[in-house]
Amino acid sequence: MVSNAAAGGSDDEQINAAVAVLREDADVRVESSADPADLQRLLDERGERELVVVGGDGSLHTMVDTLRRRGELVDTPLRLIPLGTGNDFARTLGLPLDPVDAARALRRSRLRSLDLIVSIDDSVVVNVVHLGVGAEAAARASALKGGLGAAAYPVGGVLAGATATGWHLQVTVDGTQLELDGRALMVAVANGRTIGGGAEIAPEAVPDDGLLDVVVATSTGPLARLGFGVAMRDGDHVEREDVVSATGRSVTVSGDPVPGNADGELSDPASQRTWSIAPRAWSMLVPI
Repeated sequence: MVSNAAAGGSDDEQINAAVAVLREDADVRVESSADPADLQRLLDERGERELVVVGGDGSLHTMVDTLRRRGELVDTPLRLIPLGTGNDFARTLGLPLDPVDAARALRRSRLRSLDLIVSIDDSVVVNVVHLGVGAEAAARASALKGGLGAAAYPVGGVLAGATATGWHLQVTVDGTQLELDGRALMVAVANGRTIGGGAEIAPEAVPDDGLLDVVVATSTGPLARLGFGVAMRDGDHVEREDVVSATGRSVTVSGDPVPGNADGELSDPASQRTWSIAPRAWSMLVPI
């Protein structure tokens, strides 16, 4: 079981409770990883032990990316105990969000093969990569997580949405350029359904269908931004006239330099990005 070395306090209590459940069936070794080099050491030393990731989308992203670069991802099924701020990929998979309940669910689980989003620079996305106001919101939320926890996401969204004016972007899916009516407020390329602790950015996304789900919002007016943000909480934004949705195996976004957020990891503004889907590139144990 690998957790974040920065965790403490109530996190330690929840991890210990989850470990107690798993130890009813197995010998469990608990480790914490402080950085990528530390994770490499832990993987070198794990032997034949199965891997349990404790954390959110960022922790799962780091583990998947590291295993892929080691050439071990395909042959290493993962288990997840959600302990992040948003736990969005866990939501898509139907995993219990309480760590103890998640540990109990692992005792009766099945293997599920999953797709992976791969960038042209060979980086990966487990859940969702989104550009524009969502990335700006995540940047603001990051500074608020310590005091607000999961509430930092909606607060960050309000702060970013109040001033966002959009970006001139072209979005091409499988070689066909989407018709956009004006500047883009957000572009999302999704494998999972939600971001920000449950906001249904891509409500129809299925993480093992071999397709990327692409959602583009041109909701740049003050009222349009508010309406888009409210509708996205429940996935109703895809019915709006200023939102375009598509599916495909590859997508390129180009135009104005725009900030990005992949599984909670923020990236600097860039003028072009390309992603493709790697079907059933890894696997996780999910509840029966």
